[in-house]
Amino acid sequence: MDPQQADPKGLIRESYRIDGITDAECRSILIDWALSLPAGAAQSDAIDALLAHYGTEAPDHPMTALLREGQSPGTPTRRRGGRAARVSGG
Repeated sequence: MDPQQADPKGLIRESYRIDGITDAECRSILIDWALSLPAGAAQSDAIDALLAHYGTEAPDHPMTALLREGQSPGTPTRRRGGRAARVSGG
């Protein structure tokens, strides 16, 4: 996937152009980016393409760090149902 397909609105590209952008601002942009991906687009492929394009040029940028976090598998949440969810320790 090329970077333009991975970032159709240019949100990630613009985040790299903002001087002094904070981690919190990058997180907000990343959420907007994820919501704007085309239907059926693989988020992991898009992240890989963006890191390959921008991450090597700006390895210390906060967006690069967030994209790297996006590459790592998340921990699945565990749902407790029934009585165990309503009562603890009993």
